[in-house]
Amino acid sequence: MEIQDSTSPVEPRDYTRELGPSALGARLRRLSERIDEDAGRIYADLGIPFRQQWWGVMEHLYDHGPTSVGHLAAALGISQPSVSQTRRSLEAAGLLHLRADANDGRSRRLDLSRDGRELYLRLSPVWAAMDAVARDLNAETDNVVAALERLDSALARSSLYERIRNALDAGKHASRADFSAGAGARARRNP
Repeated sequence: MEIQDSTSPVEPRDYTRELGPSALGARLRRLSERIDEDAGRIYADLGIPFRQQWWGVMEHLYDHGPTSVGHLAAALGISQPSVSQTRRSLEAAGLLHLRADANDGRSRRLDLSRDGRELYLRLSPVWAAMDAVARDLNAETDNVVAALERLDSALARSSLYERIRNALDAGKHASRADFSAGAGARARRNP
């Protein structure tokens, strides 16, 4: 038996053979991590301390001005806790500050700091290059963005949770007893 050392490349898992919800999620996470890692390498090459997760919040604030966490979450299609986490890291980096809401003294609105605006302008050519590469990749992959939009729409119509519950409740697949027994076996195989 040949043992691979930790520096040997590992063959990526073939998710097409086992297309279940965990395989779909794992594939999307892997692609997202790869994209974010390569973007991070570009920022590092340029000597710019920037985290890819900041981009959407910064772009929205630059284009639309100060706004609330809730509005940002709705506009970006992400959760409020995710926006809050990004807000905290942008604030710690000095790229964002909170302003009192003129209409509601209890509320705060997020806004880019002067440094945040300067960084946004400095990174604009990088993001233009990333957009061009994304268009090229989309063309090369026969419009993968359209497929992702179809997936997003399908999950908006009925979430993965709802679909799995319906399948289990309809008895289309394993019974709950089978599931419990199978889950234990899977856990033993995949620690």
